[in-house]
Amino acid sequence: MADTMHARAGAPESTARAPGDLGQMSGRDRQKARALGLTSATGLVIGSIIGTGVFTMPAVLASAGTMSLLVLGVIAIGAMLLAVLFGQLTRRVPTADGGLYAYARHEFGDFAGYLTGWCYWIQAWAGNAAIVSAWVFYVDALFGIHPSGIGNWGIALTGLWIPVVVNLAGVRQMAWFQNVTVALKFLPLLFVAVVGWFFVTSANFGAFNASGGSLYDAIGIAAGVALFSFIGVEVAAITAKRVTDPRRNVGRASLLGTAASAILYMLASAAVMGLVPHHDLINNGAPFVNAFAAIFGQGAWAGKLVASLAVASGIGALNGWTLVTAEVSRAVAADGLFPRAFAWTDRKDSAWFSIVAAAVLPSVLMLWSYTTATGLKVFTDLVDLTVVTVAIPYLFSACAQLTYLVSRRRRVQGWLLGRDLAIAGASVLFSLWVTFAAGYQAVYQALIIVLGGIVLYAFVAARRQDSRKASS
Repeated sequence: MADTMHARAGAPESTARAPGDLGQMSGRDRQKARALGLTSATGLVIGSIIGTGVFTMPAVLASAGTMSLLVLGVIAIGAMLLAVLFGQLTRRVPTADGGLYAYARHEFGDFAGYLTGWCYWIQAWAGNAAIVSAWVFYVDALFGIHPSGIGNWGIALTGLWIPVVVNLAGVRQMAWFQNVTVALKFLPLLFVAVVGWFFVTSANFGAFNASGGSLYDAIGIAAGVALFSFIGVEVAAITAKRVTDPRRNVGRASLLGTAASAILYMLASAAVMGLVPHHDLINNGAPFVNAFAAIFGQGAWAGKLVASLAVASGIGALNGWTLVTAEVSRAVAADGLFPRAFAWTDRKDSAWFSIVAAAVLPSVLMLWSYTTATGLKVFTDLVDLTVVTVAIPYLFSACAQLTYLVSRRRRVQGWLLGRDLAIAGASVLFSLWVTFAAGYQAVYQALIIVLGGIVLYAFVAARRQDSRKASS
């Protein structure tokens, strides 16, 4: 991190910079490394937000009832506020490599930065496991197979490791691949979101609260999958090192990508709930196949088409999230707060160790998931794991901006101060509400993860202290 950041946050100097740090590269090489323009950065945001999860989301929302669409709308507004917040933080923080991690470290020092990076890194690769679990449903639907748990694990490994090959090929190839898959995933979603409404039957919609419990229970069911579906709003900030003119383009890409995703989510999810009878939609891992059958009839070709596009969509999302997972661990490791191996880079400045780790860890998690649960429960359990762990970094980021705004060093005055305080304050409340709505089990799991990270930090801190003594 920059010296100004350390002086302000009271954080010690970095102990390990990545071999391929942009500051050590020539101007031409630096431009090649920053291969994500506004279009590609927006595509990365959309591709990371809209993964295979959206193709499974209507089934989970239906189990909560039609009130879930209201919850989805609230989550969409909160996500767009976060997009604006991340753009403001990227413009303000001197060195924003790592996004949410960098914001927390800038304001609160090493420990807060480490904890933010730890939680975000956990949710990133665990989120890849959730994405690939939904992806497996559509692979099964595409090829008409229904393998056992271990068979599904084999399919999941394919989805997790193809993006590794793409990312190791270089960021330019990754960006091209991402833009193609974003275009493919929009086709079925746009079709259902527009044409599907001409075939909607009002009787297909379930009750306002179909959870079988209280309204609070229904909100918890809907909020978990809705927030999971918007995770990715921050990926342009996380990969700011790769974005051209990041102080300008990160905020724009985040807001444009989130707004486009939100509109598509609302229209497509509501249409599917009206196309497929409620009792057929619940616990259906591939609801868009049924939606296309409702439009075109029971011919197999429509279901195969949407399944193939959903498979392409999932690979695109996994491709983007593999990069994000690698970049956040690289940034933390470059500052000496993660093992040095995560900062190792190749001649293309790809963090190859971090990229491989981004596939190894979810591969192991998927093996455990498929041997302990089946069906849609594999997806929902993994969603619960990621939701609260990402709410923690969101809260740190919002509080970092709030700290700046209420301090005397701010440069924002007048109505602009009121606007920015409203954005930061709403983002704080949104993060807290998400944690509350996620339920006790998810909060318990997140607490265990946070405590485990604190234990690991004891060893990180000891190593850093030894390094400082050795150099003094």
